[in-house]
Amino acid sequence: MISSNLKDRYQSDVVAGLQKQFAYTNPMQVPRLEKIVVNVGLGEALTNAKAVDAASKDLAQITGQKPIVTRARKSIAQFRVRTGNPIGLKVTLRGQRMWDFLERFSLLALPRIRDFRGIPGRSFDGRGNYTIGLKEQIAFPEVDYDKVDRLRGLEITIVTTAKTDEESRRLLELLGMPFAS
Repeated sequence: MISSNLKDRYQSDVVAGLQKQFAYTNPMQVPRLEKIVVNVGLGEALTNAKAVDAASKDLAQITGQKPIVTRARKSIAQFRVRTGNPIGLKVTLRGQRMWDFLERFSLLALPRIRDFRGIPGRSFDGRGNYTIGLKEQIAFPEVDYDKVDRLRGLEITIVTTAKTDEESRRLLELLGMPFAS
């Protein structure tokens, strides 16, 4: 396991920097990471029953936690989806696993992406949360390229307690997320 390097840096440097920049009077006002949700959509699961197992194995390797299967809430005839069909997987990371994942994501996975010039700064939702999509799961060093049956995209949502996108962006910048200029 990676040391709690990022969490220590948050507590020592990031809190002080944000408190100074946004004039917080109390350290408890400073935005912090709440959770990270990693989501994989599996449209192919309707026709290929083994897709869920393969994607589940990859996601468990990446996050270090067993994913849960998300199921369709409504039937959609055009997509041949019925209520209750498995259509995706998700993992919610909190605590130490969240810090470890964020560190691996920003230091190891992102630089391995082809033609990487930084993550887009426009992917905030207006409430201080940030979502980024990856086209393939092999950006993570845990995934063995030879054992991957199919390249799948995944979506990573970083949920913070920040009230605005500006506060959230500054928090992530101080934590080492490489935003494109």
